[in-house]
Amino acid sequence: MASTCLIFHSLQPQQQFQVPTTKSSKPSSFPFLVRPITASVSERPPLPIPSFSKVTPEPAHLPIRKIPGDCGLPFIGPYKDRLDYFYNQGRDEYFKSRIQKYQSTVFRANMPPGPFIASQPNVVVLLDGKSFPVLFDVTKVEKKDLFTGTFMPSLELTGGYRVLSYLDPSEPSHGKLKRLMFFLLQSRRDKVMPEFSSSYAELFETLEKDLAAKGKASFQDANDQAAFNFLARSLFGSNPADTKLGLDGPKLVQKWVLFQLSPILSLGLPKIIEEVVFHSARLPPFLIKSDYQRLYDFFYESSGFVLDEAERLGVSRDEACHNILFATCFNSFGGMKLFFPNVFKWIGRAGVKLHTQLAQEIRSVVRSNGGKVTMAALEQMPLMKSVVYECFRIDPPVPLQFARARQDMVIESHDCAFKIKEGELLFGYQPFATKDPRIFERSEEFVADRFMGEGEKLLEHVLWSNGRETENPKVGNKQCAGKDLVTLVSRLLVVELFLRYDSFEIQVGKSALGASITLTSLRRASF
Repeated sequence: MASTCLIFHSLQPQQQFQVPTTKSSKPSSFPFLVRPITASVSERPPLPIPSFSKVTPEPAHLPIRKIPGDCGLPFIGPYKDRLDYFYNQGRDEYFKSRIQKYQSTVFRANMPPGPFIASQPNVVVLLDGKSFPVLFDVTKVEKKDLFTGTFMPSLELTGGYRVLSYLDPSEPSHGKLKRLMFFLLQSRRDKVMPEFSSSYAELFETLEKDLAAKGKASFQDANDQAAFNFLARSLFGSNPADTKLGLDGPKLVQKWVLFQLSPILSLGLPKIIEEVVFHSARLPPFLIKSDYQRLYDFFYESSGFVLDEAERLGVSRDEACHNILFATCFNSFGGMKLFFPNVFKWIGRAGVKLHTQLAQEIRSVVRSNGGKVTMAALEQMPLMKSVVYECFRIDPPVPLQFARARQDMVIESHDCAFKIKEGELLFGYQPFATKDPRIFERSEEFVADRFMGEGEKLLEHVLWSNGRETENPKVGNKQCAGKDLVTLVSRLLVVELFLRYDSFEIQVGKSALGASITLTSLRRASF
């Protein structure tokens, strides 16, 4: 996914939801015990990012170095790099091999899709935690029409409008639309925590039923429905099942997103099919028109109070609705679809010891807060918070970032400085920046307590939100405006999980958008 998430500003919900306060802290709605099944992890842990120099103090004055790398001949170079990126090497190895080749974390390369979709695939690649943040500085870079990188999907997929994610803060519409999203979430902030609890209680009930019937349960399908229900109920007060949309929302969204992102996705299909059908041409928008209309009608009927505010701000109801749909379905639903499985993956791999520590911390704090999960209670769970931050660090939900230089400038890696010319396209692969071994010790490892105590100082290097974790989204920047919402619901997921279960076991596979999680056991809360 790309950067601008659904906006959530000054998130301080007043409403609370009650959790069980019995001796065992077990919800009464789950009467049976699921027999544990031994997990197996089918996805191999990622190979370490190559480090070509030891951790040493940086020089006071960095030498200027010509940016290494060669984008090759027109058409031939981009096409060869596309094959390497998707098939011959894979994404991570594509970047690692070039770090080794050029002995630099800054170099020139091509980014997919290239021919025949993107005419200018040449980028300056930034792969360390020092150079990467220039992509956030809108005084130095422009973000116009770069949400998906070197190409832009057809405007027919968004009602003919360039929606907020594609706008640069210098454009007048950016401020209006971002203020509108702030209004939406300010208006509905009290609904977030109770609706999340309700929607994800349904998810866990579904998982338990599947485990009892089949011995395993897919997290993806249940999470997709729970995430869509949660967003619709909390932000618009509308239950999709009670509307014409029914339970079709997640499937419609996935098809619509595919039409936008297919040129930069690997779907696991035979190479020749992916190359011809998805990477060399755009899928025709008319094929998804009726499905998109169903989504549009649902949001138009559900968001009257937001559309009224849009008109007050000088935005038409039609443009506002397309933006609300995009922010909710692409950014927020897409983020939960991508990131929540990663949370399960990393916590699941960490094992029973961490599970027990989380369960003890979460249940103890909830009991001491009268059996309620509140914002204040969440802040009293340092291990839980650190675990969520570590998930953002090691597997950020927005892996690709693009920006265009507004002016001639110099950017710095840890060892060298590089001259960038006005108009050059900059690209950063975020998982490398947030696993920079010059910043994080044991950078390739999931360290659950990394951000506890003194470790909180490292939060400035957690960059998942298109900005530093220590910074805040504003109307005038492109930091994920829904940063607070994303952080909150990710914490709530972990809390809900360990209020109900002592431990869980998983199998991990791959999907086009990240990890695929199959649960093989859920051990009900016993203390």
